[in-house]
Amino acid sequence: MLEIINIDAGYGRTSVLQGVSIPGSTKLVAVLGHNGAGKSTLLRTTIGLIRPTSGQVLFDGEDVTHLAPNRRVQRGMAYVAQGQQSFGQLTTMENLQLIADGRRNGKAKIAEMLERFPALAQFATRKAGLLSGGQRQQLAIARALITQPKLLILDEPTEGIQPTIVAEIEETIIGLAEGGLSVLLVEQHIGFALAAAEKYVVLASGRVTQAGEGGAAAMTDVRAAMVI
Repeated sequence: MLEIINIDAGYGRTSVLQGVSIPGSTKLVAVLGHNGAGKSTLLRTTIGLIRPTSGQVLFDGEDVTHLAPNRRVQRGMAYVAQGQQSFGQLTTMENLQLIADGRRNGKAKIAEMLERFPALAQFATRKAGLLSGGQRQQLAIARALITQPKLLILDEPTEGIQPTIVAEIEETIIGLAEGGLSVLLVEQHIGFALAAAEKYVVLASGRVTQAGEGGAAAMTDVRAAMVI
């Protein structure tokens, strides 16, 4: 579904990623590494917010390296940025309706999201800015899923979330991957990320320093690569 080949990218004259490759996968790929390793830059390059200076982004058999973000979304990418982003002055329901309006089966998708995330149904009329961090993250993921993506790109979905909701979000992500949705996941909780991942890569200073198959057996190699 997604394959990244020898990507170089950064901000202006500042190089961040050097020769980063992500193997093709139809399931969940975890991107691991310390703060500043280039993980978020990689995701922003994947969705098209940053244009690489070299390399390729292949999606569903197509070279999308030079496509704008909206064109990538139309082809089936969805991006949930770090920070539980939503429209704070709109209610939970209005946030969902904003994405669903004009889409085929929009009402049905909203109903599906409210069933998947019961807290959103409970606080449907509450302004998003008044939701807890975990509830806002659930809302951000729900908004992305309404677009019916083929690939869900998640940047630190459990960061700063209360423990009671972390488990729910992790279970949702695993369920989505097992249900056939491709996922590109940046995550600090290594145990969860490896348990969920088909494949993983470790970034350090913008380069891949370790890559392999997911699963609990990979923990030792990943910890050694990250020098934890």
